[in-house]
Formats: sequence, structure tokens, C-alpha cells
Amino acid sequence: MQVDESLQILVGSEGDHLPLMEMGSCKPEASDQWDCVLVADLQTQKSQKHVQRQQQFLEKLERNGFHFKVLKDQKKVFFGIRADSAVIDMYRTLLMKPEDPRSRAKQNFNIATTRIRIVNFVVNSKKRLSGELRWADTFEDLVKDGVFETMFLLHKGEEDLSREWAQWRNVFQPQPIDKIREYFGEKVALYFTWLGWYTYMLVPAAVVGLIVFLSGFALFDSSQISKEICSADDIFMCPLGDNSRRYQRLSEMCTFAKLTHLFDNEGTVIFAIFMALWATVFLEIWKRKRAREVQSWELYEWDEEEEEMALELINSPHYELKKHHHSYLSSTIILILSLFMICLMIGMAHLLVVYRVLAAALFSSFLEQQVTTAVVVTGAVVHYVIIVIMTKVNKCVALKLCKFEEPRTFSEQESKFTVKFFILQFFAHFSSLIYIAFILGRINGHPGKSTRLAGLWKLEECHLSGCMMDLFIQMAIIMGLKQTLSNCIEYLYPLLAHKCRSVQAYRHGRKSKDPELAEWQRNYHMNPVNTFSLFDEFMEMMIQYGFTTIFVAAFPLAPLLALFSNLVEIRLDAIKMVRLQRRLVPRKAKDIGTWLQVLETIGVLAVIANGMVIAFTSEFIPRVVYKYHYGPCRKNQTFTDDCLKDYVNHSLSVFYTKDFQDHGRMEGQENVTVCRYRDYRNDHDYNLSEQFWFILAIRLAFVILFEHVALCIKLIAAWFVPDVPQSVKNEVLEEKYQRIRGRMCFSSRSTDV
Repeated sequence: MQVDESLQILVGSEGDHLPLMEMGSCKPEASDQWDCVLVADLQTQKSQKHVQRQQQFLEKLERNGFHFKVLKDQKKVFFGIRADSAVIDMYRTLLMKPEDPRSRAKQNFNIATTRIRIVNFVVNSKKRLSGELRWADTFEDLVKDGVFETMFLLHKGEEDLSREWAQWRNVFQPQPIDKIREYFGEKVALYFTWLGWYTYMLVPAAVVGLIVFLSGFALFDSSQISKEICSADDIFMCPLGDNSRRYQRLSEMCTFAKLTHLFDNEGTVIFAIFMALWATVFLEIWKRKRAREVQSWELYEWDEEEEEMALELINSPHYELKKHHHSYLSSTIILILSLFMICLMIGMAHLLVVYRVLAAALFSSFLEQQVTTAVVVTGAVVHYVIIVIMTKVNKCVALKLCKFEEPRTFSEQESKFTVKFFILQFFAHFSSLIYIAFILGRINGHPGKSTRLAGLWKLEECHLSGCMMDLFIQMAIIMGLKQTLSNCIEYLYPLLAHKCRSVQAYRHGRKSKDPELAEWQRNYHMNPVNTFSLFDEFMEMMIQYGFTTIFVAAFPLAPLLALFSNLVEIRLDAIKMVRLQRRLVPRKAKDIGTWLQVLETIGVLAVIANGMVIAFTSEFIPRVVYKYHYGPCRKNQTFTDDCLKDYVNHSLSVFYTKDFQDHGRMEGQENVTVCRYRDYRNDHDYNLSEQFWFILAIRLAFVILFEHVALCIKLIAAWFVPDVPQSVKNEVLEEKYQRIRGRMCFSSRSTDV
């Protein structure tokens, strides 16, 4: 059976359509029976070579059992494609267990989404030409050569989702997960199930974080440390920057000291442990929820590899199994390239350090009192810009590395790509936070002998109120920008792009009177999607989850900000998928795949990072050590005042101003003989004091203790909450029992016969 020699004869007056092939079973089909549409520019029909390649590609689809319809408007040619019912029967047969007489009855799946998935797979896969060693042109090859422009799936029957789900007024309404599954497939349904559960679980985390933050207001005026700082008019702090020639009174830091105690107090430790427990409970209950959903969809024992092999056989009966392979050479090259990219990410953090040093030198000339704050704020904005740029670079690099590894199947490719991309994104997002939390201000030397960048510029230091203030500001700005600006761009860009495409189409041609062609035109003018559309949504949520847990000790408002963002994100994604974008390919899935391992990794990193933030960035350990080892309460058991009395004086080291090389240029130098700085050093030789080493030992001991306690709590919680509900296990057990009983009865009847 041959296709017409030229597709040009199929393009008549507007609205005319003819079937591309004549098959005995091919009857006029309704518009909702065409699942996929290929698009070609009308100008390509003038090229005989392009027309011939179109014919060859469509003949390949014809041999696989597909029906066609061709429509055209003033500029485009549309090829509607639908799989024959025989293809669905083949799919059902390939995945049916022949030894199980009940299996055919149990094959309960959505035929519409299955048909779409099969069509998409066959159109985009490659196929060896019969009897030859070369491969036929893939659809991707044809798009690159201009034979086709694009392919899209048709939105049909989405009115219920648009009304019940993709509306801003439904922000606080539950999601119709079953309808999402029926329309977009299990993979998308599991994403929104997970996102909804994550948002729901953020409520207690946000409440506790807000309570911890607000409890700091109780110490806003009553804190002994704040009182001492606010009344320290006679204590002068050493200048921080090279261009600063002014001794700043400690009392000028009064407001910042009070603000610091909002998130650097005893409640921070409790909240960090709570979040470690929260992350574990969230994941364990999610596993249970996932098991229930998948069991209700009859996919608990579904095998993804069998699914992909069935699709390959439908595409080509001569498909040869591509087996697993591993190359140590390829793995070594990928590891080296990955380490190179990680070093590049760390290098970006160093560039940020250079910027902050140069910005401090620049700002100090006209912002004498607020230099550090200005540097931190602008540095956070610069970091956000770097993140946006490196996200695009990281995606390209991760994709190249993944293709070099030659994964066996699409799902394996997706898993490997997820790991590589997440690692690169993690360093891109958190490298500067790691620097601020654990390096900033710790390698600077001391007044009179400062460490300098290239021997010229003095390294920046923490805010006079402590490094927690810098970390808090950095977290607040980056997370705030990502959750607000990114969400606005994520919604406005596809909205404006869709408007522009629609307006442009209206200007260049009128809407077709043929309702079927008009529907195809409407879908064509929607925003295109790709295989990474859902992946990008997952990655965005994983990074947010990292911000919500890893440095939450420094920013207890992170869960609250994430909660508000997710309420918007769910409806924003729904509106994009249903009303602004072309339809995603419905894919089967029984879990969220590699993302679960990513979540578990983030949970472990959160325990380590929060323990180190409390130990090394916060003032919690020095305060506790002073209270029970150096303070007045230890020396005088009957002491009735606050045990942190004189802590500020104890925590500041002494520097004699005469040891400054340019002491004569300092403002007010004739009245100041001693200035103070945040460190534990001797006042005679400026070496690290005994107190520094003692506090360092306590910090290390606290990190070990905190991590062991938190990890033990996580393990106990994981053991206490089973991954799979007993009801689901019993249902699976009952199905296995009934299946074996059915085989036994079938075998008995065969023996009797």
C-alpha cells in the first residue's frame, strides 16, 4: 500500500482533508480520536526532497498501524495521527501474564492516555530499516532538517480540570488527583500528589518556625546581651574595611543585636532538631501515601522496564534487547568532568567573594556605617543572577554527560540526568551559603595583620552583630527572589508568550471555519513543552526543599515562605499545563523515582548543616560555655543576676590602636587607645587564646552529639512509621494468593481433561 506520490495533492481549499492512506478499517474519525499532530510549514511542500522524506516517515508509521488525516491553513500543514485499536490490543497482550488466566481481566488502564503514549513513543523513536544496517530518519532528524516543524498532543476533555483545578480561586481546594491521572498520566499525578502532601506538611513546620522566630521578640528588649550592647557607649570596635577610618561605638549595633536574637536563640536548636524529625516523618508518610495511591491505580507491581520493552516491540517487532553495560573509562571521564564542574561552581563562589571584597572597598567611601549590610544585600542579588545563568549551563552539561554515558532506556537516562543536574545545582545554589556560614570572617587574621586578597584588598568580615545576620540576610534574599520573582516569571512568561502567539496567528491568518482545524490551530498556538517540563518543576521543588531544611537554623521563616509559595505554585503549574501549554505526554509511574533518593540525601545534609550552623555560625555554644564555665554563675553560686552578665566584654578581644600602621590617620585616634573585635585572642601577642581552643572543642563535640541525636531520631521515626501500610501489603498478598489459586484450579482442570 503506497502513500500518494506528493502530499501537495492532499492540500486543497482551507478545511479540506483527506485520509493519507486507504485502510479497510479506516473510517472517518471524530476530532477527539486524533492524539498527536505533526506540523510542517507550507513552504516545505515546494521541496520535492522534503515531501519525499515526509512520505517515508509517514509510511513507517503506517506500517506500525496508525491512521492519518491531513489539514492545512494558510501557512501550516497539520498531520493528525491516531493508533489503531490493534496497537492497543498488542500493548495489552505484551504486558499480560499468559500463565495467569485472570490477568486479561486485570488489565485495567486508561486507553486514551495509553494510546497517546504509544503514538508519542513510536513517532520519536528510531527504527532500523528492514534488511539494512542503517537507521531510518527519526522525527528529531526531520525537525532539524526542516521537514517537520514540531509535534504536539491535543488537549481534549480538559474542561473539568480547567474548572476544578486550574483556577486561582481553588487555591485552598483539594486537588482532583484521579482526574489529573486520567488526563496527564500517573507521573504528573504523582508529582502533584507529592507537592500537595509537601505543602500540607509545611503547615506544622511553618507554625513552629514562626513561633521560634516570634519568641525572639521576648528577648528583643530583655536580653542581657542586647542590654549590654545597647549601653556599651565606652566600647569602640576596630574598623572593618580598608577605607574605614572611624572607630564605631558598640552601642551603634543595638538594633542589629536585637534583630539577631530573633533567630539566634535557644529555640534555634530545638527547631533544628524538630526539622530533622519533620523531614523524616514527611518522607515516611509520603512513602505510605504513595503506596496507597499506586495500589488504588493497580500499579503497585507494575514494571517500568517491561513497559519500555513493550513499546519498543510495538515500534519494531525486530527490536533487539539493549542490555545493561558499564564502562570504567566512561565513568572515569564523567567523574572528572563532574568534578571540574563542581570546582567551577566553587569558583563562582570565590568570584562572589571577590565581588564582596571589592564592593566593600567601594561602598566604604560613602556608606561608612552600613557597608557590611550593603555588601551582603548586593552580594545576594549577584548570587541570584549567577544561579539563573548557571542553571542553564548546568542543564546543558548534565545532558551532555548523560548522553556520553549512553543509558539503556529513557527512564535510566532520566535517572542519571537527575543525579548529575541536582549535584551541579546544589553547588550553584548553596556554595555561597556554605562560605558565609563556615568560612566568612574566620580566615581574616586580626586588626593590624589582616589577610588580603592578592595582597591588596582586605577580606570581608562578618557583620558586627555576628555571622548569623549575614547568613539570615543571604537566605532571605535568595529564597525570597526565587519564590517571588521566579514564580512571577514562571507564570507571566508563558502567559505573555501564549498571548503573543495567538495575536500573531490572528494577524497573519483568520481562524478556520472547520472546527477540527480550529482546534488543532488552538493547540498549536499554545506554548511548546519538552521532556524536561515536569523535570524542571521537580528540580525547582527540590531546591526549595533544600533551602527549607539545610540552613533552616539560620532562617526559621523558610518553611512559612515555602508554604505560601507552594500554594501559588500548585495552581500556577495547573494553569500552565491545562490552559497555556501543549499537553504533556502521559507517562506511567509508580513512584517519583530518583527524586526520593534526592529528598533523603537532603535530609541527611540538613542534619549535618544545621548542626554546624548552630555550632560554628551561631553564638549558641559560646553563650553556653560562658554561662556554665566562665560566667558569674559558676564562680558565685548565689549570683542572682543574669548568668550572661559581662558576656559581651568576655567575647570581644582587645587590640591596642598604637599597633595600627596608619594609626595617625584614624578619626578620633587621640581619644581611643583600645578597640575591640569579635574573636578569642590574647591581648599581648594577638595569638589565639586558650578560650578559643576550649570553645572549638565544645563546638566539635556539639556537632557530633547533635548529628548522632538527630540521626537516631530519624532512624527511630523511619522504623516507627512503616514505608508501606499493612492494608496495602495485605491487598498485594491477597492478589498473589488468588493468582496462585487460579493457576492451581486451571492446572487441575487441564489434568482432568
